[in-house]
Amino acid sequence: MKQRIGQYLLDTLAINGVDKIFGVPGDFTLAFLDDIICNDKIEWIGNTNELNASYAADGYARVNGLGALSTTFGVGELSAVNGIAGSYAERVPVVKISGGPSTIAQKEGRYVHHSLGEGVFDSYSKMYEHITTATTTLNVDNAQEEITRVINKAIEERRPVHIHLPIDVALTEIEVTLPPKKYEHHKKDVSKYIEAIENELKNAKQPVLIVGHEINSFDLHEQLEQFASKTNIPVAQLSLGKSAFNEESPQYLGIFDGKIAEENVRNYVNSSDCIINLGAKLTDSATAGFSYEFDINDVHFLNQNDVKIKSITSNNVSIIDIMEGLLSIDFKNKATFPTYIRSDLKYELNDQPLEQANYFKLMNAFLKPNDILLAEQGTSFFGAYDMSLYKGNQYIGQPLWGSIGYTFPALLGSQHADVHRRNVLLIGDGSLQLTAQALSTMIRTNIKPIIFVINNDGYTVERLIHGMKEPYNDIQMWDYKKLPEVFGGKDTVKVYEAKTSNELKSVMDEIEKDQEHMHFVEVHMGVEDAPKKLIDISKAFAAANKKA
Repeated sequence: MKQRIGQYLLDTLAINGVDKIFGVPGDFTLAFLDDIICNDKIEWIGNTNELNASYAADGYARVNGLGALSTTFGVGELSAVNGIAGSYAERVPVVKISGGPSTIAQKEGRYVHHSLGEGVFDSYSKMYEHITTATTTLNVDNAQEEITRVINKAIEERRPVHIHLPIDVALTEIEVTLPPKKYEHHKKDVSKYIEAIENELKNAKQPVLIVGHEINSFDLHEQLEQFASKTNIPVAQLSLGKSAFNEESPQYLGIFDGKIAEENVRNYVNSSDCIINLGAKLTDSATAGFSYEFDINDVHFLNQNDVKIKSITSNNVSIIDIMEGLLSIDFKNKATFPTYIRSDLKYELNDQPLEQANYFKLMNAFLKPNDILLAEQGTSFFGAYDMSLYKGNQYIGQPLWGSIGYTFPALLGSQHADVHRRNVLLIGDGSLQLTAQALSTMIRTNIKPIIFVINNDGYTVERLIHGMKEPYNDIQMWDYKKLPEVFGGKDTVKVYEAKTSNELKSVMDEIEKDQEHMHFVEVHMGVEDAPKKLIDISKAFAAANKKA
């Protein structure tokens, strides 16, 4: 069977679950986009800029399992770098396709547009090598093998890959000898690591699991819960990876975030004689500036390609195999541990100016069991990660890469990944101003998320770290509730404003009654008001910045 290389690439993406591709058109991609439009399994979602498209592909991949992004060579390619770097940092599999000039133009070193005018065409691909798990330049001879290789690598490592696709290569017909194939995980023997962990557990009096984002990336939630239930080992989550563990489980301790964790959680984890770090990274923001009290060298690490159990180490072990192996362990924890106390959902209703603490209590009560909750880095993330989730919730943030503005376009992607689940976004005004154009794409593609925008007049998270009154943390005030109309959603987006808890509760009641529209809520709060966790972590960041 003969098929254009671009079509083969699309079919390989489709068989691996991709049904939408995000991006921005460019002349080196237009003919390839024709193949996307004609593909009956994949839909093109055009974006207002490449940065938003990269964030959208990331949000889509976090829900769907694999995402894809197409931009033109050079200008579009580099505009997407920030989003792809975030996907790499937080283990999100996105296939980045960069349409390039023809092979003749590249071979002859022509000074084409979007190039650096030096006749060199691999500069941008080399840049991507640092933020992807695999890169390739497709040609007629290698297309089938390389397309399969890099897409498999993206899924295997849950990290982005980069494909440089010259436009004439995309349009060239080849004889297909390797039909597109769905990725299959190949198991490896991990018995020595499992045996080592079992021995450590059998000698432990107070074991604990610290879990994080790789559980979300590799979709290991059920296996993790099964392991915790079987062994009765308590589980603490990091904020980097919230929703990794079922917060309704009797084995759930709560969030461990160093010295600012709840006292019972903090004391139990810090005094544990067997800490197993499973799919987690102990970052500064997740641990309040590395403020844990245990010796990091005593921790047993079971992560993707990063295993360390005392002297036993490996950088070539899949967390999927580790998780499956853990289920064979014969161990039952007999130590008592504190039980997680879920939020009582008690909030105050009054006509006083709304405050952050009450806002997040109201939001927790608003949350439904199957919702996807997105929380923007800053006020929203640090307020929301203490909310009590249901087993069916998914929590999306970006606390490691921490690029403000990420969640607004990520919402576009996550809602398109599953249009049947309610997507709720919590974001601040400073972050929204970076990526507000994504609202236009949401309206155009007729999705119906729920958006809460905190209007507190600037970068509150930055103010808390340094410069509470300084002008660099100020922003221009927008009339946020007018944005849906500006972007063409006057008749399709329901717009609200809330300044008190009574007003916000009334808005939430209205939203509950209407599932047929997108909802956009502007919520007013004080400039210096912030969640307690954000205040505490900001102090840790400020202190770290002062150290020589």
